[in-house]
Amino acid sequence: MRTLCASTLIGEFFVIGFAGLVAMKLDDASMAVVWTVCGIGMALSVLLCGMITRPGGVQLGWALQVALVLSGFVVPTMFILGLAFGGLWWASIHYGRKIDEAKARWAAQQEAEEATA
Repeated sequence: MRTLCASTLIGEFFVIGFAGLVAMKLDDASMAVVWTVCGIGMALSVLLCGMITRPGGVQLGWALQVALVLSGFVVPTMFILGLAFGGLWWASIHYGRKIDEAKARWAAQQEAEEATA
């Protein structure tokens, strides 16, 4: 699960950075506000890569997904990208857990075979 989720989060790192470049051109927000918000989002996406298997890591990831969708109120394209990355986040968690379970079953089976040999 960790690899799939980290891949999604690194993709989000770049999307948040590019959204910051788009938001910088808007008249409504100052450059300091845009880059503070984007910097926090980018830092969170990188930090979550390391803490995804810790308690609360997945929930923080979901919070980041919600923030990505809500950023669509500033940069409308982010509604679409936020939903797309929300789907990727769900798939990363869902299929990542299935892969982890399959690896655990395979390792137990290999250990049992070595014990009987």
